[in-house]
Amino acid sequence: MKTVEVTKSSMIPIKKGSAATQKLLALVSLVVMVIIFSVLKPVFISFNNIMSVMLSTCVYGILALGVTFVIITGGIDLSVGTVMTFSSVIGALAISKWGIPIIPGILLALAAGSMCGFINGVGVSKLKLPPFIATLAMMMVTKGLSLILTGTKPIYFTNTPMYREIALGSIFKIEGFYNAILIFVVCIIIAVIVLSKTIIGRYCYAIGSNEEAVRLSGINVDRWKIVIYTICGFFCAIAGVIMSSRLDSAQPALGPGYEMEAIAAAVIGGTSLSGGEGGMLGTVIGSFIMTVLINGLRILSVPQEWQLVATGVILAFAVYIDLLRRRKA
Repeated sequence: MKTVEVTKSSMIPIKKGSAATQKLLALVSLVVMVIIFSVLKPVFISFNNIMSVMLSTCVYGILALGVTFVIITGGIDLSVGTVMTFSSVIGALAISKWGIPIIPGILLALAAGSMCGFINGVGVSKLKLPPFIATLAMMMVTKGLSLILTGTKPIYFTNTPMYREIALGSIFKIEGFYNAILIFVVCIIIAVIVLSKTIIGRYCYAIGSNEEAVRLSGINVDRWKIVIYTICGFFCAIAGVIMSSRLDSAQPALGPGYEMEAIAAAVIGGTSLSGGEGGMLGTVIGSFIMTVLINGLRILSVPQEWQLVATGVILAFAVYIDLLRRRKA
């Protein structure tokens, strides 16, 4: 059969106008939320609270960047939260228990997260498991392994106080501007470049738009799915390193629930659950919407139960808007 060359323009039928509209809507919503919370509680706009919001956004935001790659392909990854925790546990064991220096220990954590993503990709592409099932299984496995390897107890970085500086130090010596924020910015830049300027990004959109057409064009779809899920696992591991550095410990019970925040951030930012549409800048906006909402409700002393309700309502509304856009398109 004749192989057809797939170009960037032919393989990515992206509806840029509709995506830009939702991204603009998300940005306007973020600005309105900031104004409302600032009026109700002026302390919300204080420098310390802004830095707190930025720091809180780092973990959710990096997870959301990773899961955006997967969602654009038309998949889903429910394991991002527990893979984050598992990666932090592996890094903590390496540094605190096995006596491995900090840098190699971090690299081992990144490798652990990437391997989890690789296994997810193999399950989805080679074993033909639905992404929901493959990643749900990984969520259970990594959650169990984290508890088994630690004996259900946190691992503290008692002998390596410098580990805390990874997230809470300040390379620019500016009080409140933590290294975690800088790492988040670097991750955003990398994710934007990979998605918009490389062949990986083009295949993300192509697979999500019409996987069968891409396959018939001679592209090894299975290989690229594995690569994309591996990238997601890598971002989860980065989030795990930041989280364990912030807490100065690896908490094995942490993780479940983070996947919903990450997926919600991506969807609110304009990434379609149907695949083929989305972008990293929208995901970043969605991440800030989630953290600003939670932070603002806490400042207003709204009970945590109602914070969860608000998050769920916003997620449902974002998905509904996405469905309306697709119907009109």
